[in-house]
Amino acid sequence: MQLRMLKGKIHRARVTGADLNYEGSIEIDSSLMDAAGILPFEKVDIWSITTGDRFSTYALPAEKRSGIIALNGAAARKVQPGDEIIITAFVSISEKEAEHWNPKIVFVDEKNRFKPLTHVPKAIANRRRLAP
Repeated sequence: MQLRMLKGKIHRARVTGADLNYEGSIEIDSSLMDAAGILPFEKVDIWSITTGDRFSTYALPAEKRSGIIALNGAAARKVQPGDEIIITAFVSISEKEAEHWNPKIVFVDEKNRFKPLTHVPKAIANRRRLAP
């Protein structure tokens, strides 16, 4: 059996642009994509913290360390610059692989720069405690 597991997440990113007349996609600072393990043209799910909307598109790399998080095409109707979003990618893996699976989770500040962790998120702490 295959399970859909979180592969990577960029948590609380701020939208820096929304261009309805572009072909589509989300442009993501390539340093954030790399850290979250998100590949160019990979399907990503976007969860808007601001509006509660959820939608999918594909990722394109933006300039490294630029802080760019820009939605294009139809997805631009779902967000506005300044909105907070969560960007996720998922992977299908076996139950055996899932036993020790750890997603890549990236936390960012209001300028989409890497944010140092001051605590271990509950889900990660619980996972470590439950691991054999």
